[in-house]
Amino acid sequence: MATSARVRRILDTIAEMFPDAHCELYHANPFELTIAVLLSAQCTDETVNKVTATLFEKYKKPEDYIAVPLEELESDIRRIGLFRNKAKNIQKLCQMLIDKYNGEVPQEHELLTELPGVGRKTANVVVSNAFGVPAMAVDTHVERVSKRLKLADETDSVLEVEKKLMRKVPREEWTITHHRLIFFGRYHCKAQSPRCEICPLIDCCRVGKARMKATKPRKTGK
Repeated sequence: MATSARVRRILDTIAEMFPDAHCELYHANPFELTIAVLLSAQCTDETVNKVTATLFEKYKKPEDYIAVPLEELESDIRRIGLFRNKAKNIQKLCQMLIDKYNGEVPQEHELLTELPGVGRKTANVVVSNAFGVPAMAVDTHVERVSKRLKLADETDSVLEVEKKLMRKVPREEWTITHHRLIFFGRYHCKAQSPRCEICPLIDCCRVGKARMKATKPRKTGK
């Protein structure tokens, strides 16, 4: 399917704004990336990176995570939101990797989503960043920006946003577009303070046009 002129303009614009967009979660291999993305749910990448800086020094492989009591792992990730639930999922995930995959992270999306704590978004991030498989992971930034730029409808679910982006964006650009939309949402089109006044895509944005109209000074009679 040909990319529409409007979508092409959006893709080219965010590419110019954020040419170096990339995964900001620190990791050295697919296993570390899987753990980092699992930890990042409802938590900032910055906080996750602070925790994994020491976590990945202590735990090198799945066997290391299940060799310690759950309470110790909880303590190691205590700064992460929902740390108790995530610690349980990490140990269950590591046990499954050992039992079913010889300690290796599977490359297939459907196998990844069977791992405890790994949902569709996490699987998309892992297959695209660790294994080079085109994927369109939709996090809060991607969802917000997609709806503001009318690449998706306001009422769309996360899965519907993903499917619409996959239809509108060329497959070979899925992964890099995911990163660029995140950077655009994280550093420019922020949730609370979007930089509408300097946005080159203001004419495409339903929120931006409304905000700028609301802040425009009214003319008063003499």
